[in-house]
Amino acid sequence: MKSAVAVIGGGPAGLMAAEVLAGAGCAVTVYERMPTVGRKLLMAGRGGLNLTHGEPRPEFMSRYGEARGWLTPILDAFPPSALRAWSAALGEETFVGSSGRVFPRSFKASPLLRAWLRRLDSLGVRIETRRRWLGWDEQGALSFDGHVPVRADATMLALGGASWPRLGSDGAWVDILGRRGVEIATLRPANCGFEVAWSDHLRDRFAGQPLKRIALSFAGQRVRGEAMVTAHGLEGGAVYALSAPLREAIARDGRAVVEVDLLPDLDETDVRHRLAEPRGARSLSTMLRRIGLSPAGVALLRETKLGSTPAEIAARIKAVPVIVLMARPIERAISTAGGIARDAVDDTLMLKRLPGVFVAGEMLDWEAPTGGYLLQATFATAVAAAQGVLGRLDLAGVPPAQPWTE
Repeated sequence: MKSAVAVIGGGPAGLMAAEVLAGAGCAVTVYERMPTVGRKLLMAGRGGLNLTHGEPRPEFMSRYGEARGWLTPILDAFPPSALRAWSAALGEETFVGSSGRVFPRSFKASPLLRAWLRRLDSLGVRIETRRRWLGWDEQGALSFDGHVPVRADATMLALGGASWPRLGSDGAWVDILGRRGVEIATLRPANCGFEVAWSDHLRDRFAGQPLKRIALSFAGQRVRGEAMVTAHGLEGGAVYALSAPLREAIARDGRAVVEVDLLPDLDETDVRHRLAEPRGARSLSTMLRRIGLSPAGVALLRETKLGSTPAEIAARIKAVPVIVLMARPIERAISTAGGIARDAVDDTLMLKRLPGVFVAGEMLDWEAPTGGYLLQATFATAVAAAQGVLGRLDLAGVPPAQPWTE
């Protein structure tokens, strides 16, 4: 008789775990509280599904910060090459973009998800939607709101963090597991925007305007990219890359000051020389736009003490101080930091307090920037936890169907 495994959560981690388990011969049922599975994956793919990243291994591993040590063997067991092979086996070949980011050829999430669901169906995976997990009943069975309790030989939890709760990840599992004595670090926003006390002029006239080809610096880190001025503050890839140190600095000091280089392709001397050119009847704003600043960049520059000489203005252009006051709410973040502490799980990602219960994905305490790192670790921890389940069920010797190794 097949071992029954309940996978709770129908996002990337849950579906990947289900695939590995079903491929090894388990009877797998995925329980998802939303009407459909994969909603956050589809959201992530709106502008192009960034599956992983093609940079060299040392730089790749460094993106995981404090979690790098324990994530390294998990990522080595399911590296970017394996994720790309898995996608190709679904009919979605991948390519490396100019930034090193890896995308499926279709560039979208929906074709990949449809092919994936067909594969899961062929493996016998059952998917039950509109199932809100409530924990366990007094007899130890899995409890779902309004449904009959479920017994399983092993349970995989893949419930995500607490960002974008309308897509399914609301963090309700924190209280459920906390009552069972599981150590959980507070969930915090990651890859998020930050609030800035803009002047009425900048907020009213430039909210929604991009800051392109800039560089942000904070706490010894410098990130080139883009940002977006919003009514609340700053969003965008360059901001998200610094979200962890900014968030921690604000928690410690009450605020943080990030420096914006509006012309990172020019050094300060070049900027000063261009500003020193005779401008005739042209205004300073016109001159600033002429040397490459966008209207939003000019407005940002004017939020600070600008100075009057070319040297003073050039120095400010290369380092505009922006005071950030707090992270945007967690429900608006791309991902979350915090979660189940590494010491709360064993090397197979099984909860020490709850034998037979495994966890994967954003439920674990790690964070990474956007750029493919989030999905890569989500998939890799799902594979690792699923293999932990197989070992627990004494199925470790059964070779699972792994298209990424074919």
